[in-house]
Amino acid sequence: MKQFTLPLQKDADRPIIYVSSQPQIVGLLDTGAVFPVWIQEESLLVTLGGTLYRENVPFGGFGGMTTGNMYELPIFCIGELIYPNFKVIARQLETPANILLPATMFRNLIYEIDDFHHKFNISVPVGQSLVRNVSLRDSNGVLQIFCDSAE
Repeated sequence: MKQFTLPLQKDADRPIIYVSSQPQIVGLLDTGAVFPVWIQEESLLVTLGGTLYRENVPFGGFGGMTTGNMYELPIFCIGELIYPNFKVIARQLETPANILLPATMFRNLIYEIDDFHHKFNISVPVGQSLVRNVSLRDSNGVLQIFCDSAE
C-alpha cells in the first residue's frame, strides 16, 4: 500500500489542502460533493493549461441545479495522485479555495481528514494506481462522474 500526506491549512475553518503540483492552488475537500468544480476565475484555469471543453453544462450542486463551463486540464495532481485529461466544471463562488475536490475523486482509496494534526492522509491500496481516471459523462441530460484506477 502506498501512502502520503498533504498539509491542511491550519487557519482555515474547512478542510483546505495545498495542491502540491501547483503550489499556488488550494483545494477545498468536500465529502458531500460529487463533481470537481473550479470555484475561482476561469482565466486562472486557462493559465494552468485548461481548455474549454463544453459551455453551460447543467449539474446538481450548491443547493440545486446550476450550470458551468467544463474545462479539460492535460494533467492535474493532488500530491502523488495523477489525473490525466482532467475535466472540471467552472462555477465561481466566494471561497478561500480554487477548486472543490469531491470525495468521488478518491474512489477506492483510503483517506482521512485529520483536522487535529492538520493533515490529509491518503492510502492507495494494492491493485489501485496513483494514476486516476476521472470522467464526467452526460447521460440523457444528467451529468455523472466516474473515477477509477488506471491499472
